[in-house]
Amino acid sequence: MEAKIIQFIEQHHVLTLATVCNNQPYCCTVFYAFCEQEQRFVFSSDEATAHIRHIAKNPQAAASIVLETKMVGKIQGIQLQGIVYPALGELLPSAEHAYWQRFPYARLMNTTLWIFEPHWAKLTDNRLGFGKKLLWTRDAATHTL
Repeated sequence: MEAKIIQFIEQHHVLTLATVCNNQPYCCTVFYAFCEQEQRFVFSSDEATAHIRHIAKNPQAAASIVLETKMVGKIQGIQLQGIVYPALGELLPSAEHAYWQRFPYARLMNTTLWIFEPHWAKLTDNRLGFGKKLLWTRDAATHTL
């Protein structure tokens, strides 16, 4: 991922996650930790939640992270598409490390860690020029629109 995309992701901690199952869309907000080397997000959620029940049937998801502002010249936000799966096996230690480092109180919660692995991202950053977008795909180099 381009440095500007990573920098934006690391400046925030709340992600809106959107799922769909049986033609029923659902969205929620989650706290996340970003694992830069693996280019994936770790979040915590109970298995009984609607979004995790959706993911059990359809792991495809979309997400967004935004900077709240009314100043047009400062608008920034990222849209993502990818898959969600539980942080199990060999993935669990690094997921726990990343999440607990960012949210130490999470160790006290009885919850499950999940991974959102994006395969596509679009960062809009008006500070770089009105409507400036940076695109990234997991299989291709980042390019600018």
